[in-house]
Amino acid sequence: MPRFLVVLDADSTLLEDEVIELLADAAGTRPQVAAITERAMRGEIDFAESLRERVATLAGLQDDVFRTAQEAVRVTQGAADLVRGVHAAGGSVAVVSGGFHEVLDPFATRLGLDHCRANRLEVVDGVLTGRVLGEVVDAAAKAAALREWAEADGVDPSRTVAVGDGANDLEMMRVAALSVAFDAKPRVRAEADLAVVDRDLSAVLAPLGLRG
Repeated sequence: MPRFLVVLDADSTLLEDEVIELLADAAGTRPQVAAITERAMRGEIDFAESLRERVATLAGLQDDVFRTAQEAVRVTQGAADLVRGVHAAGGSVAVVSGGFHEVLDPFATRLGLDHCRANRLEVVDGVLTGRVLGEVVDAAAKAAALREWAEADGVDPSRTVAVGDGANDLEMMRVAALSVAFDAKPRVRAEADLAVVDRDLSAVLAPLGLRG
């Protein structure tokens, strides 16, 4: 039974990139998508609505855009070290994302993550419709995922850690026993228990007592 649980945001935390912006490159809509993303990350607009607006700009793309995005995504430095360190100490590691399973899943598998949750994009006849399937993974859904995984893994809430960078991560950071702002927006740094400023996820091991 895992001794503790570390839940990571994906875009700009576990991954260096905002995946929807990589998809938008193919659609020629990156400038407007990036502007909406920035406003959502600052907490100026509702995440779910902002996601739907951004996804709508992807309508008409062929679904091979997922493979193109996967090839462009960069895993953040230290991610594999963090996962290995947590696993070696008997913990579990999860990722919860406002991004998309279609791009995230191979990275979760490669890193050996214990749990993965993200949005799904609707595809009909090999073409993106510009719609999200099901409920959007927003701030409340991220917090719910952390609680659900802790219960599933038999981890006491006092042994949970949330790592993120944007306003959409604040609710899960509030329900976690320890919140870590990773190269984060000012509001997130202000509200988190501690901040990592270098883009190296292995730095999260130290406050967990697993290094240094």
